[in-house]
Amino acid sequence: MHPKLSNDRAIRIVAAAREEFAARGFDGARMDRIARRAGTNKQLLFYYYHSKRGLFQTVLGQAAKALEAHVAATALGAGQPLDRLRRALEAQFEYLADHPTYAALLAQAGRSEARPLSPALARLVVLVAEGQGRGQVRDDVDPHIAAAQALVLMLAYLMLEPLVATTAAPLGDELGLAVRWKDATVKLLVEGLTAR
Repeated sequence: MHPKLSNDRAIRIVAAAREEFAARGFDGARMDRIARRAGTNKQLLFYYYHSKRGLFQTVLGQAAKALEAHVAATALGAGQPLDRLRRALEAQFEYLADHPTYAALLAQAGRSEARPLSPALARLVVLVAEGQGRGQVRDDVDPHIAAAQALVLMLAYLMLEPLVATTAAPLGDELGLAVRWKDATVKLLVEGLTAR
């Protein structure tokens, strides 16, 4: 039994769990800390979500849906599939950079059996496939792999930003490096998919 999202206690629990899982990972997260932060008791967490894994999957699913909604709103505009794909990839990176908690959660998606990233990747898959149908994207590209690669490159940068910063030419500001990484990632992906 999952509580309705309008349930105030459920909203507090999910918000507390989001912070806990993002900060400590699945293994380091503790249900008692989540309950304390949510202002409730541990028994209610188990009543609503049955287990730590059930709560984690709920939080992860919400993060993936939020990312998908943002990308969908950006990718729906006019233009050729590759132009919309470029905008969608830029929007995906910017959303993840602006929502580090969601990025940290999505980077842990391998801990879930529920395939929570499917909604976040679906829009990119459609755009790549549409581009193939119009002859703009190479036929030998697997749209699902391309969408997953895009998300992995972006999450990898955001999770390893301090390491990446030590390998990049000094800029004097972190924002410049993030913009350069976004632009390079989008260019790499779009040019790699483009039919010649």
